[in-house]
Amino acid sequence: MAAACAEMEPAAAPPPSPPPAAAAVPGSAELVCAQGRNLKAVLCQRCGSRVLLPGAATFARRELLLPAMRKKAAAAAGGGGGGDLLREHWLVRDMFSFENVGFTRDVGNVKFLVCADCEAGPIGWHCLDDKDSFYVALERVAHE
Repeated sequence: MAAACAEMEPAAAPPPSPPPAAAAVPGSAELVCAQGRNLKAVLCQRCGSRVLLPGAATFARRELLLPAMRKKAAAAAGGGGGGDLLREHWLVRDMFSFENVGFTRDVGNVKFLVCADCEAGPIGWHCLDDKDSFYVALERVAHE
């Protein structure tokens, strides 16, 4: 039976918040412009491959449970290995905005985002029920 996207989120997760002003983003102010978009390029932490260009995504707060970082094949298998509850993400509305990203096979109604070059991940999350929302966790990527 396919898992619903809501099962991947903690209970009573709030809807995505509107883009905040840069000053309202503690610890991330240097990454977010006044319009709530990414000021710097988003890179893979492992290999440095460019995932997003500056201005390609909007800052969003949403609680999402991502599996622990590992290779694409292991991430696609799902389950086991634990995970992290992440709250700060880059929200991308068009999959063609990515410079370099891969997707795992479906895990229920979810595809996890990984680096297309080294397959490190998951760096983000995409629910198949919402074709226009791709989340990249700030804690799982580097910025330059």
